[in-house]
Amino acid sequence: MTADPIRILIADDHLIIREGLRLILETAEGMELVGEASDGAEALRLAGETRPDVILMDLRMPGMDGLTAIQHLSVEHPQIAVVILTTYNEDDGMVRGLQAGARAYLLKDTDRQTLFNTIRAAARGETLLQPEVLARLLTQRAAPPSAAPELSERELEVLAAVGRGQRSKEIAYHLGISERTVKAHLASLYNKLGVDSRAAAVSTAIQRGLLSAGQEESKG
Repeated sequence: MTADPIRILIADDHLIIREGLRLILETAEGMELVGEASDGAEALRLAGETRPDVILMDLRMPGMDGLTAIQHLSVEHPQIAVVILTTYNEDDGMVRGLQAGARAYLLKDTDRQTLFNTIRAAARGETLLQPEVLARLLTQRAAPPSAAPELSERELEVLAAVGRGQRSKEIAYHLGISERTVKAHLASLYNKLGVDSRAAAVSTAIQRGLLSAGQEESKG
């Protein structure tokens, strides 16, 4: 039996970008474009009407911008995965977008295979952060270490593995624990960090000094 296609909504104020993405997505197996929005408000409306699995969201749009739309989506439609797709290589926008609930951050010059892989990972409920995004997140540490919550040694190991982009099954294998235990540690991490996604957990942990470049690379 053929799996249902991944339903995708594009939110970008530039028509030429939407047309380009439409053409790219038409070549992808197992993906279906269900709508196009020119600003954040329209993206929210269409999200309710079309029920996409993934939204490709630009950050800079007139009226309601992408960041505000992501914040609304995380409350109103938390089951929809958001992938930030933007022209601007901005650390602040990236961090704020991931903390607001986006699952990934891509630039518009990303190759199509990376785009497809990221969409598929987001639709599965996973987070796929590119190495360069993680590297730049490591430089964003707004909160002092004293503001960091206390994490157990195992939670820190799980957090470091998430920072390397490992899936729950891979984390369970490498740590010698069950996948259910990994998910329990993730739930505890989300609660302590005040987040609801892997991407937000990584960006918040990096900002608070809980995840360092050494941890992120030590077991990779």
